Amino acid sequence: MNAVHVLLVEDDDVIRETTQLTLERDGFRVTVAADGIAGLAAFRTERPDVALLDIMLPGINGVSLCRQIRDEGPTPVIMLSARADPVDVVLGLEAGADDYVTKPFDSTVLVARIRAVVRRMGRVAQPSARPLSFGDLEIEKDGLEVRRGGRRLELTPTELRLLLCFAESPGNVLTREILLEQVWDYQWGGDSRVVDVHVQRLRAKIGQDRIETVRGFGYKLKSTP
Repeated sequence: MNAVHVLLVEDDDVIRETTQLTLERDGFRVTVAADGIAGLAAFRTERPDVALLDIMLPGINGVSLCRQIRDEGPTPVIMLSARADPVDVVLGLEAGADDYVTKPFDSTVLVARIRAVVRRMGRVAQPSARPLSFGDLEIEKDGLEVRRGGRRLELTPTELRLLLCFAESPGNVLTREILLEQVWDYQWGGDSRVVDVHVQRLRAKIGQDRIETVRGFGYKLKSTP
């Protein structure tokens, strides 16, 4: 089995070198870059399995780099932020990041997050003989395609997993904790902002009224428009 290939874009020499050694010790293959421009070039050349991006990068910042990576394909992106400022977190997630880790981070947490996102990429959906339909929204699980009014929607892998999770229990309220476990594979819990931002991104694509917020509990997919 080939080692998971990680692209690490980090301008701090100590953090970059320490993180590279940690990941390589855990069996990952690591390509590093010290700025956003070099990171984008490395991404296009290497096509890694996962990208770890610092938010504050010279050349091209991490948020802009995440957008460019997302425009070019479904490669999972984990943002590395020196601050837990909600604005930084939301900007990264809205740019298309699948997850984020706040520095300084425990190496075991980072490794677990990488392995979780790789597992998620390998099991987006189980085969289904018939598409799932909710009004003008149609989900083709075999082909992993979503259409609204006949038009194909471009969803990120995380958005697709989130929609599939809702579609398996239409009309049922799913708590943020359930979504973190089923979509993000967080067995130890996680930051609910990850869920909230991805729900907002998904709403913008499938329709704002399609997913209802149940205050104090979570979200549910309306079975009818």
